[in-house]
Amino acid sequence: MNTFSIAIHGGAGTLVKGMMTPEKEKEYRLALEHALEGGYTILENGGSSIDAVEAAVKRLEDSRLFNAGKGSVFTAAETHEMDASIMDGQTLNAGAVSLISGIKNPVSLARDVMDKSEHVFMAGAGAMEFAKNNNYTLEDDSYFYDEFRHQQWIEIKDTDSFQLDHAKKKDSKFGTVGAVACDQNGNIAAATSTGGMTNKKFGRVGDSPMIGAGNYANNETCAVSCTGSGEYFIRGVVAYDVACLIEHKEMSLADAATEVISNRVLKLGGDGGLIAINAKGEIAMPFNTEGMYRASKSSNGVQKISIYK
Repeated sequence: MNTFSIAIHGGAGTLVKGMMTPEKEKEYRLALEHALEGGYTILENGGSSIDAVEAAVKRLEDSRLFNAGKGSVFTAAETHEMDASIMDGQTLNAGAVSLISGIKNPVSLARDVMDKSEHVFMAGAGAMEFAKNNNYTLEDDSYFYDEFRHQQWIEIKDTDSFQLDHAKKKDSKFGTVGAVACDQNGNIAAATSTGGMTNKKFGRVGDSPMIGAGNYANNETCAVSCTGSGEYFIRGVVAYDVACLIEHKEMSLADAATEVISNRVLKLGGDGGLIAINAKGEIAMPFNTEGMYRASKSSNGVQKISIYK
């Protein structure tokens, strides 16, 4: 039987040991473990990688600790605009949504775009109409309200500033969430979800919903989910770049992922990290920041839950 495994992330950034209270750190570790188990149980029971990544990301979206779903940051208009994407490495089918509001689990809407439409990417009012047609119920604004998030926004509202959630030097490190998985049949998948940037304007979209930039999966190479400064990840087509190095330069998963994060993204001026997996169940989780919320579990018995370098 193929080695099956899963990896998840909850954002990268200025996660300096000692700057977070022990209670808060424990809360994060428990949330990561909860999401990891949600996806791993599916793999263990013979389920598909696509189901596993959706399940893991949904659990991260349901936590107020991460900038996705329930924990999404506030835009300049004091609203929430969420993005998500998912990709199946066996078929290269993919689905993505952007600039959506009121949807509890954006990753599930992205999955429905993949499974129930002829399209890959839907945004804004059209994506919301698609959600309505597929019987999604919209959550009240209160579901997405978090006092800490609101304070983050109040600090910079009415200015031209915006901030990547992980860029603050305080206890405010959250970010995009994602998962990659390899199932018992050697099929791989990736999913990514985010609430974007605090105080963002003009319908800004980052890399998370963009296939090839923040999310990618192909059984022949790897599955990747990214987190970081989205503008740079878009310019570097980061998720696909990892796959390209494996395909055309015959690099290992670890070497390709490290080259992209520790060299190529830095040259562009970006920071962040990614999680990647291949059809052998091997995992890579490089980042060029002080930390990245990350966890992985494999059928070979190895489990890791980490925050710092």
